[in-house]
Amino acid sequence: MNRVCSPYFDPDFDNLPERIHGPAFRVNVDNESLEDCTIVKIDCVNKQSLLLDVVQALTDLNLTISKGYISSDAGWFMDVFHVKNELGFKVTDQRVISYIQQAMSSGNASSPKAKAKATSSLAIEMTGKDRPGLFSEISAALADMGCNIIEAHAWSHNALLACVAYISGQSVDTPIDDHRLHAIEDHLTTVLRATTATEESAEVKPAAGLPLPKGELGTTTRVERRLHQLMLEVRDFDSPSASLSDHHGRTSVAIERCLEKGYSIVTIQCKDRRRLMFDTVCTLIDMHYVIFHASVDACRGYAYQEYFVRHADGRAFNTESEKDRVIKCLEAAIERRVCEGVRVELCAYSRVGLLSDITRVLRENGLAVVRADIATQGEKSVNAFYVRDTSGNHVDLEFIKSMKREMGTSIDLEVMDDDRRPPSSPERPKFSIGEIFERLSHAIK
Repeated sequence: MNRVCSPYFDPDFDNLPERIHGPAFRVNVDNESLEDCTIVKIDCVNKQSLLLDVVQALTDLNLTISKGYISSDAGWFMDVFHVKNELGFKVTDQRVISYIQQAMSSGNASSPKAKAKATSSLAIEMTGKDRPGLFSEISAALADMGCNIIEAHAWSHNALLACVAYISGQSVDTPIDDHRLHAIEDHLTTVLRATTATEESAEVKPAAGLPLPKGELGTTTRVERRLHQLMLEVRDFDSPSASLSDHHGRTSVAIERCLEKGYSIVTIQCKDRRRLMFDTVCTLIDMHYVIFHASVDACRGYAYQEYFVRHADGRAFNTESEKDRVIKCLEAAIERRVCEGVRVELCAYSRVGLLSDITRVLRENGLAVVRADIATQGEKSVNAFYVRDTSGNHVDLEFIKSMKREMGTSIDLEVMDDDRRPPSSPERPKFSIGEIFERLSHAIK
């Protein structure tokens, strides 16, 4: 009998890389080191877009990132975030901590929030020139076509609109076939092009690759990223901004060259807010730049961010026109989520035409919707709008509350003014990229 001999391998050899470098992915959630925030530390083998995955996981949980130190050179990713929950406290909910650890280790963790049952909805996306009452017209068009709006998110910036909507038939269990979908697309395209003859000015199409609606107010970050991409595609950064800068503090973006290492250094200073880092990171990545090192910090209501980047092909920024485009795109990404005006929240039993009725009342009272987040929770529809006066006048909060009579007694309405003033002068946090490596080396030990 012939014996087949194979070379001998020590079983411990497979674990040698881990024994030398440690586990391929380590996530540590530390609530002991600091009094006022939770430290999330990640140490792993680097992969494409890992930084965005991490920031997205933290953003999905509505965590505020107050500081961050990132390094992903030489094939290894090291990251430290200081985070707080929605109330500004440490993250102590064990479900949230488990989600952070699982999401960053495996990339497929389930959110700790309750999910809605699966529906027969489909996602459509649309872009076009914005005008007062356009979102109301879109809602009315979908109601006329017998569509139930399960979830919708719309952003308006620099006279342009981007919207992602999940729709179904008369009920959430009624699917929409291809023939009807084409009719819906044609009808919405007509609405979007009502005031212009330019065919390129509006587009309606199915939104591929987006998650099913989760049945909770506040879209997933994948939908928000798609809104950023849609705005980037229609070049909202080309139009002069109405000047959030004048009212909310100047957004400053600058680009320098690090000749020694071949990086371009992008620095951002602006009013601090939740989800700011997500907006800037996904914009750089969608523009095909790779972030190698970064530091972010917030001080006295202002944020300071510093990114060391190269283009996906390995080069730094070569031309002034490229620098100008990156600066404009980042400024637009920061500003398009921020809305001047009044936030209106309404809750009512979901039905076909509800959104059309609500937005019609807003439009007939001279209010324009500049941002909308619509979600279905069980049998109820939860609607959040940012509205402003179409004539440029100050929006009277009591006047909005009085509209409840026109909308019906079955609708719960809450109004709040989100126009907050920043501090008198920003102060740059006292750190630089050179401190990242020292802090990371101590934090991840």
